[in-house]
Amino acid sequence: MPFPQRRRPHRAVASAVLLLATSLTACTTTGEGGASTATPHSPAHSTATGGAIRITIKDFTYVPAVLTVRPGAKITVDNKDSAPHSVTATGGKGGFDTGTIKGGATATFTAPTKPGSYPYYCDIHEYMKGKLTVRG
Repeated sequence: MPFPQRRRPHRAVASAVLLLATSLTACTTTGEGGASTATPHSPAHSTATGGAIRITIKDFTYVPAVLTVRPGAKITVDNKDSAPHSVTATGGKGGFDTGTIKGGATATFTAPTKPGSYPYYCDIHEYMKGKLTVRG
């Protein structure tokens, strides 16, 4: 008399774990050498060494988020978003404010003449933040 087949739940669990591990590996594939193949969106920090100094606003982010300039430098802000934004710094050392920059428009402001660090934000979307460092 043949024995009835027993269910083997451990095989189902093992298969599920294997499937999950394979899926996770596919989601985290890297290029040769183990480095990620993703291209960074933009540099996080930039030092202006001459020429046009620019902050670009794109996808509700300042690019670069940290910028170092000379005292009194002219900085152009290019709003690539459709939403309005600003570059606003307030504080004891001085500040600056572009006012509202409509989507697709540009504005220019002058960096403070006093060396220091000037955190700034968007007056409309206060979670947007950056930092301007002035070095003499």
